[in-house]
Formats: sequence, C-alpha cells, structure tokens
Amino acid sequence: MNIGLYFGSFNPIHIGHLIIANHVVTHTDLKQVWLVLSPQNPLKPSSVLLNEYHRLYLVKKAIEDNQHLKASDIEFKLPKPSYTIDTLTYLKEKYPNHTFTVIMGSDSFTNLKNWKNYQLILRDYDIVIYNRPGFEVKREDITDRIKILNAPLLEISATAIRKNIKEGKSIQYLVSEVVHTEISNTGYYK
Repeated sequence: MNIGLYFGSFNPIHIGHLIIANHVVTHTDLKQVWLVLSPQNPLKPSSVLLNEYHRLYLVKKAIEDNQHLKASDIEFKLPKPSYTIDTLTYLKEKYPNHTFTVIMGSDSFTNLKNWKNYQLILRDYDIVIYNRPGFEVKREDITDRIKILNAPLLEISATAIRKNIKEGKSIQYLVSEVVHTEISNTGYYK
C-alpha cells in the first residue's frame, strides 16, 4: 500500500492540517495519509508543546470519522528529537510491504537542506509538496520523485490558535468541533 506521511507537531491539530491531509489522499494515488505526530521537532522549541499523548488524542479525535486518515505515534518509540530520515528508515523496516511518500509544505521543502540526511529523503522517497504562500519551489529543484499539489490553503497557524486560547478568544472554526470541545473541556493551552 502506498501511504503518505504527514509529519507535524499538531500543537494543536487544526482545520488547515485536516484540509491538506484530506486533499492529498483525495487527489493522489495514496491509499492513506498517516498524520505522524512528532513529540519533539529538532527545529522547534519543545517548551510550547502540549504533552505528546494529549496531542495524539486530539489528532485521533479530529480524524476519527475518516477511514483514509490515521494518527501515528511511531515517533514516540524513537529517540528524541525526531528526525524524518530515522522515522522513514524505521517504517521501511517495520512495514516492508508498504511504500511511503513524504507530504510537506513548500516552506518545509525550502528548508529541507537543514534536515538530517536530507539527500537520502530526496533519493529514496517520493515527496508531495503543497504550496505555502511566500515559499515557491524552484523549477530546478523538481525531480521525477517530487509532485507539486495545489491544495486549498488557509492562513491558520497553531501558534495563533494557542495565542487565542491564552487570551480567552474563540478558536471555533479554526479547529474541528470535537477538538474545540476537548480543548475547552480540558483547559489545554491556557
């Protein structure tokens, strides 16, 4: 099975994440998209992260009604911080009958040269890139393993959502209703 891997902190998961994941699984030959929750991204501060199990729970709740999307805690079992190449290597060994495609925004792609062993990712894996405003993928960077997908984009950020929560402002419609309810009931991010 061809599976797309959409990596992220999902701190919290929001409508923008869900739209991208659903669009990719709908408009490519991928059979599933796994939302791979990163407990600790080496390029982001961990001090603002909600506990990884709480974030995973929110991801599971957000996608529970979509059989093509799956929450993955695979990076919980790997050394921290999480490096994409290590996760890909582990998944390839654990699931030899699957092929994996990396899903990333054009902002991440333009930063790919800062990733651990990024050359192996470019060499060994297909990549689906969705455009992000202000981060254009150069034509010379596109290979036969890279597909650019024009996905609907919303200017929503988890940082802005956390800020709204701290300031007592509404996050309704920025996150799914079930995630909104969970965050309200638990007091996450206050």
